[in-house]
Amino acid sequence: MTDMTNALRFIRPDVQAMHAYAVQHSVGMVKLDAMENPFTLSPELQAQLGARLGAVEVNRYPGARIDDLKTALAQYVDLPAGLGLMLGNGSDELISLLSQACAVPGAQDRAKVVAPEPGFVMYGMSAQLQGLQYIGVPLKADFELDEAAMSAAIAQHEPAIVYIAYPNNPTANLWDADTIRDLIKQVSAYGGLVVMDEAYQPFSSKSWLDEIRQHPAANANVLLMRTLSKFGLAGIRLGYMIAPQALINEIDKLRPPYNVSVLNAECALFALEHTDVFAQQAAVIRTERDALFKALQQMAGVTPYASEANMMVLRFNGEADAANRAFEVLKAHKVLVKNVSKMHPLLANCLRLTIGTPEENKQLLAALQTALS
Repeated sequence: MTDMTNALRFIRPDVQAMHAYAVQHSVGMVKLDAMENPFTLSPELQAQLGARLGAVEVNRYPGARIDDLKTALAQYVDLPAGLGLMLGNGSDELISLLSQACAVPGAQDRAKVVAPEPGFVMYGMSAQLQGLQYIGVPLKADFELDEAAMSAAIAQHEPAIVYIAYPNNPTANLWDADTIRDLIKQVSAYGGLVVMDEAYQPFSSKSWLDEIRQHPAANANVLLMRTLSKFGLAGIRLGYMIAPQALINEIDKLRPPYNVSVLNAECALFALEHTDVFAQQAAVIRTERDALFKALQQMAGVTPYASEANMMVLRFNGEADAANRAFEVLKAHKVLVKNVSKMHPLLANCLRLTIGTPEENKQLLAALQTALS
């Protein structure tokens, strides 16, 4: 047997200590674990998309169609004057590029990243892998931003990047706009960046882009990220970032030249030509979310948290392992959700439920009734 010790010599110790991101097996399951849009395209649209993709010149590197996609996205969001837009292979790549942009090689005082917790795991992971120091600031018990704690962390560390998910993952809530304005003002005063992550924008009642339109000077240090994953295209891995053009120009220098494939771009362009279809799907998901919340409120033994996203946190009352046991019962009934109970102390005894189709949500509620009985 080959001794791997020598072969791993130059692999970073912190990387060797990490755990790879685990994706749950979902074949044959009602898949409510990954905040995906549960709706597929109609057979007619599938055929049209198939024809479009079949005509793509996959023998060529991505070219003008990428520019077409950027133009289409700019029109879709009604991009304000003075702002630029860049594409990423999912929001994950954009987060990584931001970390790269702020990591000064050989600097004794490492650049820092601050984010509320519990939050999206890639903020901290990207910072660690790029050599930045990550500082997580706990939310309040009701999942609201702790403005005093966030402000103190910003004052102490002067982070290069502060992440604000709007709404947050996994708690699915929108934080107070006045609090966010105060934090942006504090970070901007010393030249730091605030990233507003709007991954769940299709399901939210508010967008920070409206704030940027109304108060561009106050948001000159703000970058806004979105993704087409929750829009309904999780499989194509396409994120985009909006910011003042001067900022976009600098971060775009780090982007791999062909980071978005021609197939992904064509899929996205096709979707943007049928935004009415995806808007209708989002409307159904919002309606189902509200109905699911009311149904969960009527269940003894659980506490649901109001959501502005396509997911919902559900806390199990009682024994410390109630969420773990419920997760296994749901799984036995072929319903797959996300067990977040060990992700952060504030999420103890919690599961995260993706909003599914009406039929999927019925199956979820029935399985939950069984778990609670």
